[in-house]
Amino acid sequence: MKRYEQLADQLSELIKRGDLPPGARIPSVRAACKAWGVSPATVFRAYYLLENRGMIKARPRSGYFVSPSSGELPRQRPKTSLSTDTKTVNVSDLVFEVLKTIRQAETVPLGSAFLSPALFPMARVGKSCATVNRSTRLASMVDGLPPGHEGLRRQISLRYLMAGMTVPVDEIIITSGALEALTLSAQLLAAPGDVIVIEKPTFYAALQAIERLRLNVVEIPVDPVEGHDLDALARALQQHPVRACWFMTSFHNPTGVTLSDSRKQALVDLLARHDVPLIEDDVYNELHFGADPVRPAKFFDRNGLVIHCGSFAKCLAPGYRIGWAAAGRFAGRLERAKWMTTLSASMPAQRAIADYLEHGGYERFLHKLRRELALQQSQMLDAISRYFPANTMAARSGGGYFTWVVLPDHVDSIHLFQAALNSGISIAPGPIFSADGAFRHCVRLNYGYPWSAQLDKAIATLGALCADESRCGAKLTGPVRPA
Repeated sequence: MKRYEQLADQLSELIKRGDLPPGARIPSVRAACKAWGVSPATVFRAYYLLENRGMIKARPRSGYFVSPSSGELPRQRPKTSLSTDTKTVNVSDLVFEVLKTIRQAETVPLGSAFLSPALFPMARVGKSCATVNRSTRLASMVDGLPPGHEGLRRQISLRYLMAGMTVPVDEIIITSGALEALTLSAQLLAAPGDVIVIEKPTFYAALQAIERLRLNVVEIPVDPVEGHDLDALARALQQHPVRACWFMTSFHNPTGVTLSDSRKQALVDLLARHDVPLIEDDVYNELHFGADPVRPAKFFDRNGLVIHCGSFAKCLAPGYRIGWAAAGRFAGRLERAKWMTTLSASMPAQRAIADYLEHGGYERFLHKLRRELALQQSQMLDAISRYFPANTMAARSGGGYFTWVVLPDHVDSIHLFQAALNSGISIAPGPIFSADGAFRHCVRLNYGYPWSAQLDKAIATLGALCADESRCGAKLTGPVRPA
């Protein structure tokens, strides 16, 4: 860990313990340099990192102060099941009912899984698409059948290298979005009736894929602050013939939590001792708010057991549906699986993204996007703190574009979903993120849209609905029905 990161973590601990309460002034840059024996540049980088985390705020000519909302969940956290029993998955009816409402253009898209299209450089990517289409020989359109267009795979390999990882081009398989990479990985590692380990909560698309593949699952809790419960995982590995794990270790959807490097190392080592592969969903990797990228679990893999799945849908070109898997020892099998399913992702889209990565200024675009998302997160969390009941807990992530909100006990998120829809607002209720419909008091909100008066009003409306026990307190049963 770099010195500025150590300094930021030390101050973060003081804030989380309450030693530096909301509104407290933190040491000036000069005082911090003297106290810790570091340079002003190191202090500025540490304070910038804490600002990105939403833990401190700068006041002109006054210094730095602890934010009113420190960005961390309180010590009292929602309890999750510690059971390591296997179960089947049956969530599609509920998920599809929710997704129907999210697609309605007139709703405020707080329940959406996507970023605002306005944030993407679609005109510049389109220019790359036009360029490659003019210069591409028709015969070459089949050159990139599995494993994919070599130029794009080479660009992806270079991005791994920039993050301190050596991933050979031959290990990279291009897919039609990350979900195909994830699903193909699960399909080649486990047969119907086999057991895989998933997170609780987890992204609902993973649950739908597992349901379609007819796999059994063991859920392990994901703490909104610490991340995956590795003790529960160890018990599951001892008790069941686990074929694979399907985890999101960075900017987890829906909680936003990121495992520390030491816990990622421990996760990879634990799975290596049991010879169990990890399917790593890392689609938000480029959307980090800190100065440096977050290392995936793949970084610590020395046995080829981690299949690292990424996508350009979340960070560059959503409609192009280009993802990939860095499949380690499973690359050959995954390439054959791609041959036997969809054969190839769109070749013009692959070539266009490869051209953009090489010539389009991707790093400049990402730098701007990260700053916009960090600002939008702060704006949403500030609005939640103003409008929601006092005992609401909203998580601040170090990247991505979701916040996981734990509501007061009297609020049922399914009922809130329906009441919000009546007001023209979509949300993602907690039960769609687990195999057993848990998290009835939780919702996931999307801050991936530029802040506006409409969004502020929507958060105010949700807060009012939460406070209205007569509308939100009743427990509903049965499937969700759009109003």
